[in-house]
Amino acid sequence: MAHSTDGGDAVVAAFTAVGADYIFSSPGSEWAPVWESLARRHRDGLPCPAYLDLTHETVAVGMATGYALVTRRPQGVLLHAGPGLLQGAMAVHGALLAGAPMLVASSESVTYGDGPGPDPGGQWYRNLSVVGGPHTMAAPFTKWSNQAASVHTLPTMITRSAELASRAPAGPVYLNIPLEVLLEEWDGPEPKPIAARGSTVSSAEDMQAVLELLAAAERPVIITETTGREEGGVAALVAFAEALGVPVVEPASAVCVNFPRDHELHAGGDIEPFVDTADVIVLLNCRAPFYPPSRRPARARIVVIDEVPQRPHIVYQVLNADFYLEGGVAATLRELAVRWIEQGLKAKNPVKSDTDLTAVESRAAGGDRIDPVTVTAVLRSLLSDSDIVVDETITHSRVVQKHLRRTVADTYFYVQGGLGQGIAVALGVKLAAPSATVALTIGDGAFLYNPIVQSLQAARANGLPLLIVVYNNTEYRSMKMNHLRFYPDGAAVQTGEFLGNSLADQPDLAALAEPFGMHGETVSKPADLAPALERALKAVHGGTTAIVNVRVAR
Repeated sequence: MAHSTDGGDAVVAAFTAVGADYIFSSPGSEWAPVWESLARRHRDGLPCPAYLDLTHETVAVGMATGYALVTRRPQGVLLHAGPGLLQGAMAVHGALLAGAPMLVASSESVTYGDGPGPDPGGQWYRNLSVVGGPHTMAAPFTKWSNQAASVHTLPTMITRSAELASRAPAGPVYLNIPLEVLLEEWDGPEPKPIAARGSTVSSAEDMQAVLELLAAAERPVIITETTGREEGGVAALVAFAEALGVPVVEPASAVCVNFPRDHELHAGGDIEPFVDTADVIVLLNCRAPFYPPSRRPARARIVVIDEVPQRPHIVYQVLNADFYLEGGVAATLRELAVRWIEQGLKAKNPVKSDTDLTAVESRAAGGDRIDPVTVTAVLRSLLSDSDIVVDETITHSRVVQKHLRRTVADTYFYVQGGLGQGIAVALGVKLAAPSATVALTIGDGAFLYNPIVQSLQAARANGLPLLIVVYNNTEYRSMKMNHLRFYPDGAAVQTGEFLGNSLADQPDLAALAEPFGMHGETVSKPADLAPALERALKAVHGGTTAIVNVRVAR
């Protein structure tokens, strides 16, 4: 029987038109029309995104997240019905927090076998349907969620979804594409490519008011969390900070490289010394700078520079702003720096940071057990400036961020949201940056939350070697610390019974590499650390994922 194009062709044509390089899929039976369209395009030599079959929803979404963090372009993610969406929901929420654009789709049946056309199958009637449709479930953890109710609107719904995902604040959108729509005949026009985003800055009057405020300031400071997410953001911030002579703080909530850690204007990661001493604070791409939210600076005027300062997906957000500059952050910073110089305004003379990381690292290296600072310092010494680190540590996150000392944009990403996404995000980063060495730093608790088997299988099947460094303290240390915070003199302290804490009975995590033919080592002595990491990197450079399980002292 001759084939007429259907909704599967509409999906593939639309993804191709919007510039998706990949479709990441944890497959479900509803996607047969898409598979058939891809097979036909492969047969006929027609363009289409590459398709990745992945065996877990977190792996599919996490890889799309990592890829989008590097490329800043939305990709397609296909999950299965409501259950697949629920399984991937944690990673989709992580993509929302990370600002990673993507179009996530799954399906439902709207006829349950009682309508014309092909039989969708009894599983939809008996097991897979969700009251209100899966798009109602996706709404709280996506930027936008809707149903494509007709094949005639399906391609443009995908185009609209990709545009929404790309606009600030970038993030995942969800589209419910019923199976009947996928099977419906499609004879519409070829989808149109999406146009590049325009660049915006605030009005000249608003920028001048901020420049005058900064010119009069004696102790201004810049605080930033995510400037590096925007293309050109790091270079624009360096130019702005240097022109004004204003120090830059990257607090613990920073999730990427925003400002070179070795720059003389980098003022560390603690905002507290500046909160009551600064007279002007510039919040640059900050979601939630002060904690608790009521912690208001004593005397500083607050300038917020952000394309979308009030994030609609954050339940409670307090910025205490006095001035808003709303527009593209990189473009705004470049324009402010130019105006500052043109007006002959003088740079400040900030107090330089006196943090001596070398002394801290020397002290850490002197013990008979491996300190997390030492792990990070040794890793830093073995990686180039252009290599990339994805971080899913909790207890050691500040150590990793501080002692990696990253200086180049897009070479450090902190995994957002719930634990268990790190390996997949790192795989997506590697897919987007194949020439870079990609290292994942991760705690043993976080590692065990990951779908390890499916993630390592994806690494092997797709030729994506990673260096995985486990900071293993054999416990959920953050759980214990929070217990002690609330009950410092409680029964657990008196008896030593800390529940929800111990991981002492875990298997040898490095041994999990063996079934996949990968490199694995466990290290517990300081003298063995550097040689083990060197061997692991040699394996990675040879095309094999390596797991180094490091027994850390704390």
